[in-house]
Amino acid sequence: MEQDNSRIFGLRAILEAIEADQEIDKVYLQKDLKGALAHQLQKVIHEKKIAFSYVPVEKLNKLSKFQNHQGAVASISAIRFAELEDLTDKAFANKVSPLFLILDQISDVRNLGAILRTAECTGVDGVVIPLHGSAPINADAIKTSAGAAFRIPICKVNHVLDALYHLKSLDVQIVSVTEKSSKSIYEIDLTKATALIMGSENKGISNNILKNSDERGQLPLLGSIESLNVSVACGAVLYEAVRQRM
Repeated sequence: MEQDNSRIFGLRAILEAIEADQEIDKVYLQKDLKGALAHQLQKVIHEKKIAFSYVPVEKLNKLSKFQNHQGAVASISAIRFAELEDLTDKAFANKVSPLFLILDQISDVRNLGAILRTAECTGVDGVVIPLHGSAPINADAIKTSAGAAFRIPICKVNHVLDALYHLKSLDVQIVSVTEKSSKSIYEIDLTKATALIMGSENKGISNNILKNSDERGQLPLLGSIESLNVSVACGAVLYEAVRQRM
């Protein structure tokens, strides 16, 4: 079994870590990996809904610093993620109108860290990120968050739409922050139980999520640049929610 502070190398070592309830952020598997142990690991990854990707052996060599990885390397999560139902149950136990934040494939770790920091400062009750396509909550993200990643409940979901359906069942309004709206975010009532959605740096919020939103709001842009950095935009919207709720 090989392990450092942030990664585990080897098929059996990764399996043992998963069985011991070690929080795994992502598993990297060598392309065309074969054998009974490899099959078992892939099965467990699917059952546990752990993020994974198939990569060339050169990537694994780099990740393992050329130690014997047997075709598999896992990155260890620095935090323990919450289950969505537990997160919402605790939020509603503490507040009549909790505030949630959904991040639709934010890809930059520093943007993610900055958003988590602002979310904690503004009293967000939980953050939801997708299992696949999101930046990892690694050392860089945690450092940028100034430790907020340890203080705010964070949930990973297989599909963001499933999270929306769950929140809707609890009468949480879904508000997408997008330039694809003629309505200002300042016109939307954020005092009720609300989930704010911020989109990825390049693509914004996906169409399926926009279609399932109750409201869409945009931040006014008075200059010639057409968009804000997502962490800056998120901060502006979260403090609007704070202002309305004071």
